[in-house]
Amino acid sequence: MSESKRPFILVSNDDGIFSPGIKALAEVASEFGDVYIVAPDKEQSAVGHSITIQVPLRASKFTVADKFQGEAVNGTPADCVKLAHGQLLDRKPDLVVSGINHGSNAGINIMYSGTVSAATEGTILGYPSIAVSCTEFSEDANLRGCQEAARRVISFVLKNGLPRGITLNVNAPAGEFTGIKWTRQADSRYVEEYESRTDPFNRAYYWLTGKFELLDEGKDSDIHVLNDGKASVTPIQYDLTAYNLLENVDDKSLNE
Repeated sequence: MSESKRPFILVSNDDGIFSPGIKALAEVASEFGDVYIVAPDKEQSAVGHSITIQVPLRASKFTVADKFQGEAVNGTPADCVKLAHGQLLDRKPDLVVSGINHGSNAGINIMYSGTVSAATEGTILGYPSIAVSCTEFSEDANLRGCQEAARRVISFVLKNGLPRGITLNVNAPAGEFTGIKWTRQADSRYVEEYESRTDPFNRAYYWLTGKFELLDEGKDSDIHVLNDGKASVTPIQYDLTAYNLLENVDDKSLNE
């Protein structure tokens, strides 16, 4: 990685280094700076912010889409950004971007997303960071609208920076770009069920099923904006402190 005056942009994801989405995001990022990819060597969807501590991590050099240099890591998305920061890069990133994920990471999906966690790890390490996701799961999804949303948000962040501790979570519908809005995370959850089955040795095993439940009718939420056909940009933070509660309690209440 030679020194350059262009911004240096680290690209990662959770769908793996061979995902069409990471190629699409690297293409957009390359319009703004020098790109280096560090991503999982296989799909790591819904791993959240997990990290690998019981097996050694290995990184193998790859060329993605015949033009982008990078490395595939046998770990999680958060591992990839940590390892890039601590070992693999000889130049610190000006920006970390993660995606384009195949599948929405709006609402409660933020909590489970490896895509968002790669970007959040970048934020923890002190880099402005963006996660980008498409609402469609298909690997053949039209990502042009997602690319345009990413293009606009990358431009904004490179011009304006981000406050410490803040990550931007971008979601966009598949297809052409039709607009973008600042949003908040929708109140939502999964109503989960486990389907019980029996293997040939008569041992029980379980498949996770269930459905997504939206608990939010606000028109300013990420899911509402996505349902309206536009891209959403939600500022999120890894500080999980419930400040509203702290403002209304004191230590005395714990000692009565």
